[in-house]
Order: sequence, then C-alpha cells, then structure tokens
Amino acid sequence: MSGLKIEELPDRVVVTLDRPEKRNAIDADLIAELHAVCAELEARPRLLLLTGGTEGIFAGGADIAQLRERGRLDALAAINQAAFARIRALPMPTVAAVDGPALGGGAELAYACDLRVCTARAVFGQPEVRLGILAGAGATHRLPALIGEARAKELLFTGRRVDADEALWIGLVNRVVAEPAELLPTAHGLLDEMAKGSALALRLTKLAVDAPPTAHPHLDLLSQAVLFEDDEKHRRMTEFLERRRSR
Repeated sequence: MSGLKIEELPDRVVVTLDRPEKRNAIDADLIAELHAVCAELEARPRLLLLTGGTEGIFAGGADIAQLRERGRLDALAAINQAAFARIRALPMPTVAAVDGPALGGGAELAYACDLRVCTARAVFGQPEVRLGILAGAGATHRLPALIGEARAKELLFTGRRVDADEALWIGLVNRVVAEPAELLPTAHGLLDEMAKGSALALRLTKLAVDAPPTAHPHLDLLSQAVLFEDDEKHRRMTEFLERRRSR
C-alpha cells in the first residue's frame, strides 16, 4: 500500500503523505517512496509541493515501533537523513504545506523544503531527546540555519513545541493561514509566483543560495555567465522593454 499520493502537473509535483491511520508516521516504505519521487524530480526538474493534506496532521514523526528496533548500523545507514538531504538538494524550489503537528522526523521533513506554509493549528517540535536519541535527520544543522543557534538549541535540548504564531515570528515558516482550506491554495500561490520566473534562473539561484560561503562569488559569476547566454533571458528582457515602451 502506497504511503504517498502523487499528482503530476506541468510545472510541479504535489506529494501528499497518506498514512492517516499512522498519523503519517515516516517508515522505511515511505522513505523509499520519497526517494522515488526525488529520482523523478532529478531526472525531470519541477517544483515540489509536499503536504500531509488538510486533515490536521502533517507527520507525527518517525515510526517509533520501527525506530525502537534500529541499531547502530541502521543509524549509520542514514535512512531518513539521506532522503531528506535529497529533497533539500532537488534542482527546483520546494514548499512544505503543514496542517497540524509536524514532529520529530516530520518536522525535519518540513525543514528539508525551501519554504514552509502552515495553518493556525500547526505545531513543530523535536522530542528526540525525550526518547533517548537526537534529531538526526537534519534538525541539528537546518534548524539553526532557519531560526538561529540559540533558539534552535532551546528547541532541540528541551523538546518544546512551537505553535504557528511563534513559528512565523521566529522565521520557521513563511506564511500562516487561518483556515485549513486556505493552506493548499496559499502554497500553490507561492509556487505560481516562482513559476513566473525562468526555470533555469530558479535552479541556479537555488544552487547559489544553498552553496557554501567559500563558493561565492565564483559560483554567482559563473551562474550569471550561463544565464546571460540563455535565450530565455533575452526573450524576457525584450518583452520587458517592449512593455515599458508601450506605456
């Protein structure tokens, strides 16, 4: 039984976590399916919308029954970490649409996306230390990058949960919507704005933003050199100048 619902649109793929009976817990089968989605988006780059739907749960974390039985070799295999890193490295921008709890590995899955939109009933948290482990699928480095070291350490050390208002205030999410029905339209609206841009410019911009500091300014210069020779750049600038002249 598939743990994902996948909708392919011309410029984007919508992936919905679909294990409601398990509160969308992330198990090995779901991870394998996420790898398959990534393989498709690496081969044919498009925008990605990742959601748990609007039923009041994004992902309740890893499947604890599976997690309890894992040993050190499983940890070294980076089961969740590798999939989330692959999502983070996708060529085109990604948006997570979060309704309800995003906890543990569920929160880390949301952090792996470039942007996050959530409902007013969304909750984020890293309870790993209370279960005798650490947040090993990206939170220890992605969370400080998103909200700052001190705030990230507080959440990682205490397991305290963050509601939607605080998540917006500290920069963990980009938008909060009042009603669940607004969540997916708002997320699609963000992707629509991105889709107005050049696909190649989007890809190279994401590559530049995600690159280590030592890659700059050389990566920026090389990327701009590629874009300056792109036919799409010439077409878009010509249209801009013609619109301005017509005014």
